Amino acid sequence: MRRLRALMRKEFTHMLRDPRTLIFIFIMPVLQLLLLGYAGNNDIKNVPTIIFNQDNSQASRAFLEALRVTGYFSFDFLASSETDVNQAIEAGKAKVGVIIPPSYHKDVTAGRTAQVAVLIDGSDPTVANAVLSVSILVGQSQGASIRTEQLANRGYARSGASPLEVRTRVLYNPDMLSSYNMVPGLIAMILMMTTTNLTSLSIVKERERGTIEQLIVTPIRSWELIIAKITPYILVSMGNTILVLLIGTVWFGVPIRGSLILLLALTGLYLLPNLGIGLLISTFAHTQQEAQFMTMPIMLPSMLLSGFLFPVASMPFFLQAIGSFLPLTYYLFILRSVVIKGAGINLLLPQIAALSALAVVLLTIAALRFRKTLD
Repeated sequence: MRRLRALMRKEFTHMLRDPRTLIFIFIMPVLQLLLLGYAGNNDIKNVPTIIFNQDNSQASRAFLEALRVTGYFSFDFLASSETDVNQAIEAGKAKVGVIIPPSYHKDVTAGRTAQVAVLIDGSDPTVANAVLSVSILVGQSQGASIRTEQLANRGYARSGASPLEVRTRVLYNPDMLSSYNMVPGLIAMILMMTTTNLTSLSIVKERERGTIEQLIVTPIRSWELIIAKITPYILVSMGNTILVLLIGTVWFGVPIRGSLILLLALTGLYLLPNLGIGLLISTFAHTQQEAQFMTMPIMLPSMLLSGFLFPVASMPFFLQAIGSFLPLTYYLFILRSVVIKGAGINLLLPQIAALSALAVVLLTIAALRFRKTLD
């Protein structure tokens, strides 16, 4: 037993001498529980919605209120034309557009069938399916209420067709195929994992082998070493992008409706902050195992809070705030907008600005930290 206790004490001593690894071991279960507990709640709610109410009567407002109280819709925008509705959905500002015609109140009063158009962004089939079902159910419920009111007020109601018809239209992905949503998301995740992991492990490997000191004594500058390290991974990742896009298009049937040149250019921009994260990890990690542990608290939030698995609008505000600091959040929007919607650069300027800012900040911090470590 003395030998056994001695060996166990030795293992505990090794663990305590590496507090960073020990911290990550205990942080990961807590992080997984919190993120999966909040972000993993797959209840669809607060879907951004744009309203174009041309009738603006009490009857039309009652219909909108019936939509709102379901909790699925968040009336964030008001439109002045159908063009505004289409543009808001194309730009990703809204996921749903509700168009009420100017004759809505007259049709309801006259006993005719009133029609309401609901446009749904089909790029996320999970949200689209839920919104589609709820819109139809609300239309049926409101139709029954109108019929009951007609009977109570007039003693009769027009037989046959329902007094209210909700006409739904799913945009960009009318068949609501899950591959349209998952394949672009997988492309973004693969690129993030490849660039971050390979960059961090490459430099840590140099430190483990002792070859980093040989590079230090050469005339090469720190920034030259950084560029030399990240450039091959940029080229490899771009090749990966073309490969997975080809597989997604040919094998899974996901069309690329936008500009391929624009997509590749923005992919290159997306790689920069991920390379900065990899470089930053490499300045803290002394072994490859430590580097792998340090990437986990980045990979898990990126997967759960970026909109890759769960709708961002359904998450609590503080998780949405965390997701706004993740490069994957913006690239997912870019990728799905260009591939599925065929969006142009004018609709992607906020995401481009955010990725550029993240790239500058992360690469600057990583470069400063890297030079300090080398010194």
